[in-house]
Amino acid sequence: MEGSVPDKRKNGKELKPELGKKEYEGELRNLQTKLVEMQEWVTASHAKVVVVFEGRDAAGKGGVIHRIMERVSPRVVRHVALPAPTERERSQLYMQRYLKEMPAGGEVTVFDRSWYNRALVEHVMGFCTDKQYADFLRLCPGFESLLKSNGIILVKYWFEVSEKEQHRRFLRRIEDRMRRWKLSPMDLESHRRWYDYSRARDAMFAATDIPQSPWNVVQADDKERARLNCISHLLSAVPWKPIAQEKVKLPKRQKPKGYKAPDWNFHYVPEKY
Repeated sequence: MEGSVPDKRKNGKELKPELGKKEYEGELRNLQTKLVEMQEWVTASHAKVVVVFEGRDAAGKGGVIHRIMERVSPRVVRHVALPAPTERERSQLYMQRYLKEMPAGGEVTVFDRSWYNRALVEHVMGFCTDKQYADFLRLCPGFESLLKSNGIILVKYWFEVSEKEQHRRFLRRIEDRMRRWKLSPMDLESHRRWYDYSRARDAMFAATDIPQSPWNVVQADDKERARLNCISHLLSAVPWKPIAQEKVKLPKRQKPKGYKAPDWNFHYVPEKY
């Protein structure tokens, strides 16, 4: 599809059929188990990990983030989705509000959109000046080198979806009341400005797809495969190893020592189900 990242997986061959529900859920559970093990390594080794998720609107970033966060501790793996900057933040250094979200030792920060807002939505929608945009593209590799020199493991993902599939997903959000909240005015603009976003993506890749912090492109027309492929890649991108765990035994409960339940009129939740 014109304007999309070329899908080099095809090479004249048909793509794999959709995964069955049982196969998908089994593979996901195996990967989530490994994510928990990776979390244990992060805690034990005091590692600092940053995972950046960017991509087309409706490409499935939120879905994979949800599956990553589903089985891990939010105290170790933090999901960061910053709102639009405040007036005060707009007067600060651009990177300042992202720096304060960086992980301490033993933490993972998952950015659901990131400092790359400046290269994408801010540039396309005119929320920054041409100079601010050019300065960002020029300085961003240095910023990421600074993160890595301070011991941060940085992994960047771009979720790519075809024009046809994005259109289908937007229509589904319009028609499905349970999904309609996901559709914002900015989503509608991103649908209209497909090629403006394509140009912004291409310029961003040209400036920031560097050996020290490359972009990892996830072809996301098939949501289930995209989730599995991304999580599998993340597990290979972080140099973790299993940590031996001591066997946990439940201690014996204490004796009541005269305790009696109070005669209290508790306000119970009605049992409707």
